[in-house]
Amino acid sequence: MDKNYLNIIRSSKPAQFGILLIVFLLLYNLVPHNEGNYFWRLPSLLAFIPIKLNEIIYAALYEWFPLKVWDPIFEMYEEKAAFREFTKSISKGLLFLITFVRELLLGGDKIIDVFVSDAWLKDNDWMTWPALPWTAATVGAFLLGFQLGGIRLALLGGIGSLYVSIFGNWVPSIQTLSFVLITTPICFVLGLSFGIWGYLDRKVETALQPVLNVMQTMPQFAYLVPIIALFGLGDHAGSIATIVIATPPMIRNTILGLKRISPEVVEAGLMSGCTKTQLLFKVLIPTARRDILNGVNTVIMQCLAMVVIASFVGAKGLGLNLKIALNSLKIGKAAEAGFCIVLIAVILDRFTKAWANKQVDYFENLTFFQRYKLLIIFGTSILIFSIIAFIANGYFDKINYLYVIPIEKGFTFAHYIDAAVDWVWETFFYSLNSFNKFLLTEVLGPMKKAYLGMPVVATLTLTMGVAYIIGGIRTSLLVGGMMLFIAMSKYWDRALITMYMATFAVIMASLNGIIVGSIFAQTERGSKIILSVCDFFETFPSFVYLIPVIFLFNITDTSVLIAAIVYATVPATRYTVWGLNSVPLSLHEAGTMSGVSRIQRWTNIEIPLAFPTIMLGVNQTVVFTLQMVILGALIGTEDLGQLIFGALSRAQDGPGVAITLGLFVSLMAISVDVIVRKWAEERKKALGLA
Repeated sequence: MDKNYLNIIRSSKPAQFGILLIVFLLLYNLVPHNEGNYFWRLPSLLAFIPIKLNEIIYAALYEWFPLKVWDPIFEMYEEKAAFREFTKSISKGLLFLITFVRELLLGGDKIIDVFVSDAWLKDNDWMTWPALPWTAATVGAFLLGFQLGGIRLALLGGIGSLYVSIFGNWVPSIQTLSFVLITTPICFVLGLSFGIWGYLDRKVETALQPVLNVMQTMPQFAYLVPIIALFGLGDHAGSIATIVIATPPMIRNTILGLKRISPEVVEAGLMSGCTKTQLLFKVLIPTARRDILNGVNTVIMQCLAMVVIASFVGAKGLGLNLKIALNSLKIGKAAEAGFCIVLIAVILDRFTKAWANKQVDYFENLTFFQRYKLLIIFGTSILIFSIIAFIANGYFDKINYLYVIPIEKGFTFAHYIDAAVDWVWETFFYSLNSFNKFLLTEVLGPMKKAYLGMPVVATLTLTMGVAYIIGGIRTSLLVGGMMLFIAMSKYWDRALITMYMATFAVIMASLNGIIVGSIFAQTERGSKIILSVCDFFETFPSFVYLIPVIFLFNITDTSVLIAAIVYATVPATRYTVWGLNSVPLSLHEAGTMSGVSRIQRWTNIEIPLAFPTIMLGVNQTVVFTLQMVILGALIGTEDLGQLIFGALSRAQDGPGVAITLGLFVSLMAISVDVIVRKWAEERKKALGLA
């Protein structure tokens, strides 16, 4: 009889989960809450890691590989670390490129100063590079949109550029675009190079995967502190942070695109007598063009998502304007800047997707004018509008509005937004306040207390037990090792607060995504509509989601969690639609012929078959949620994000703390990813979908 029970338990995962839950509850309630009890909290044996990381960074900057460097100010040689000189060179190079692009579009004399002496430039103060008129840029955006996707895309580009210009956001928008124009090619080259290397060498790909996992799940703020220490403050620091964050998706897309190429294409290239280099650059990369360009699209979206965060390290542009407006509690101005960021993101997203999907006709026989017609029109428009703007200098007293419309002179709807905010507060103050208090006291407060009351042995038992039941001993040890790494630091309680906030947001976002995705996935038209909506919301930089919730719920956990729920609902909805659309039509028909209702078909056929795909969406939801929860430190939280954000002002150990805490957040996301992916693989095999 005992053997029968053991066999039932071994073969029944629900029974195993039931036993695991009982053990967890026993440990939760029986372990004494005593700091000296290692079952309650482990000793901080890894507290030295931030200090050691900080020592390594500063040793690299000031001690390792000293070089004799000429100091032009003191006119003498000084010993300086080679790595510090290397980071200085990178900073100067990036800053020069960003300044060059900005002055090319906005005008100025800094770039000219590089080629001539200061004295000559001072004597010839008329010598400045003229700005590109916003009117010409609007025509250029229209023509580029028309070339890529026809009249609809042309109108999007033209109207978007016109809006940015007449609302006085031309200068900060160009500052932001210059940031994107420099970082995107660098990310492209790095991503393509590492992607090709990973495709050609399996060992390299295997080594890259865990590095990419960590890089893509680490909070953006965690990169800022060490970048400040290594490269200083300024636009170059923001661009370096963006390059680090935006390169991994380019690497993944390159590897994925090259792997998708059919063996027949490779064989045809080899049979044509291609060398390895010719095969790579003339066959493989052109064939994988669409996936690679989709990687460029992702890179651009990541760059725009970083514009606000990069402003914390001195990057100029719309992100800085948004940050200043929020710090001053000017919701209307913040909304205007946020809308400009979203508009630029949408335009660039549509343009790059159209570019990726545009078919190249390698056999078209066009004349020079036919091939470059739109480029010639654009060049002519620049010349005409520049002449008109130059002539207009004589008609305008101080500001030439044909070159640029300053923000204080442009149109604005900020006062309407501020009035709407005041109306909402006056009308719904008591309702919003009551909801906020209820959520904080009746839901979030008890949940937070429950998480902080978990003994470390209970937490490790639960996470390792779930991993063991789903993936076996290897998965269990991997997840346990990652959780133990966090538990043996002095930040375990802060990590539990992060877990509680992420858990609540993931549950709510997943439910929202499954409900919304299921409703729209019932028809093909509905699926297209909701996927287009998801595409639109995915272009929003994450910081933008915080703007409306701040004025609705003030600076509380409620604001952060609602922003996280909305932000993370997008991938949950997308994967739900994909999962439901992947259910074979024959099963739908079989269910209908069996006399089941639509609800029964949804619960008994569609959801069970789509659930592995839906769970992959939940996996993405966890990553999105953690990113937003950490970003919530900007408006005040008590989790790991607050400590990461606080590390910006800690000169002594800031870089080490930021890297360590960022790694903790990454390990949380990777732990969930390991479990969910293993479960999805096993479930697909069981359903015959693998």
